[in-house]
Amino acid sequence: MPDATKVWIVIPAFNEARTIGDVVAPLCARGWRVVVVDDGSRDATGDAARAAGAVVLRHAINLGQGAGLRTGFAFIQRQHNAERVVTYDADGQHQPEAVAALLDVLARSGADVALGSRFLDGAARTAVPAARRALLRLATVFTRLTTGLRVTDAHNGLRAFTVKAAAQLHLSHNRMAHASEILSEIARLNLRYAEAPVTIRYTDYSMAKGQRPLDAIAILWDIFTAGLR
Repeated sequence: MPDATKVWIVIPAFNEARTIGDVVAPLCARGWRVVVVDDGSRDATGDAARAAGAVVLRHAINLGQGAGLRTGFAFIQRQHNAERVVTYDADGQHQPEAVAALLDVLARSGADVALGSRFLDGAARTAVPAARRALLRLATVFTRLTTGLRVTDAHNGLRAFTVKAAAQLHLSHNRMAHASEILSEIARLNLRYAEAPVTIRYTDYSMAKGQRPLDAIAILWDIFTAGLR
């Protein structure tokens, strides 16, 4: 396991002033470094993240989560002590224990990437809404067919990379399609990957922020179009 100060967590955030402080503070308390990419927020997201201990980068306009990750990755590449990069959501769905699980799997497996899975070993580890669970199952099957990766989950925002692996990713999609693109890049680069069981906490707030059935259908469309490319 790397020294905690050599682990960087990148969190894209858009209008998340309500949650971002509570998201960042427990991560910083564990000694991990956190960079929040304020993606053109119109509220106090950046101020709240900074007060909680994060480094804050800001986009002048809203570009999307994929663009936020790209900005965060570029920043982390310039940090001489960085060894691991973890992607994390800003809406309170993720927990620090999941970061520890990802880092542990990355260290024990010797992989380049550790992917969080809600469905590892064939059982959901969280109360994923039924309609979304069904669509994610379909998305996972399609991801397997188009990338060859034997993953058990698709579009999970919890991931850990070695800095070397993250530097090799070529990400061009700014918005939701970036999640499919990351998996495609793992396959294209033949990166070694492992999965870690993680729990996602679905709340009324996070559901309202983008966990609607229509968004799950958009996930399938993104994976389909990525497969065609």
